[in-house]
Amino acid sequence: GGDGATFDIGLQALSGAMERGHDFIYVCYDNEAYMNTGIQRSSATPYGAMTTTSPPGKKSIGQATWKKDMPAIAVAHNIPYVATASPAYPFDLMAKVKKGAELKGPAYIQIYSPCPTGWRSAGEISVKLARLVVETGAFPLYEVENGKYKLSMDFEKLRPIIDYMKPQGRFRHLTESDLVLIQKRLEDQLQELRDKSNAN
Repeated sequence: GGDGATFDIGLQALSGAMERGHDFIYVCYDNEAYMNTGIQRSSATPYGAMTTTSPPGKKSIGQATWKKDMPAIAVAHNIPYVATASPAYPFDLMAKVKKGAELKGPAYIQIYSPCPTGWRSAGEISVKLARLVVETGAFPLYEVENGKYKLSMDFEKLRPIIDYMKPQGRFRHLTESDLVLIQKRLEDQLQELRDKSNAN
């Protein structure tokens, strides 16, 4: 399912299936909005992003809330496997889908899915964006197997978030102070993942 069907309108059924322990793999294609129905915001839409229902203006930054941590919600169900993946790292993506399919019980995999139309970005840079989102910490790659966190890759220093946001029209209204706030939030979130990984 897409992020809207997963994070929002389908969460009730997905939560029930995970809680009951059904043997299935659920893949979320996360393009960070309801793209098929008019580019409306979802709870996967990142802070500050412009959508048709979160337009920026004098009294609005665009999307006013932070992206819901759906993988953490899946982990809270105590299922065997949760992971994030990006098409810019295909071998990592394939290995995670394979592992999720082989483990008995529910598996949840969230895959970053570029959307040139909704993001107002050039189609030919989709794979580049899928790499930059990881390198800036906006979409960390990790897996949680039986409650144990493991970062799939880490970086000594994150790339500036502007490198990822500048090619996308949905972020063009953000100010320098907005970017500083977002950068700090991403750094803090990545450190939380590092701490969880090191705690195993």
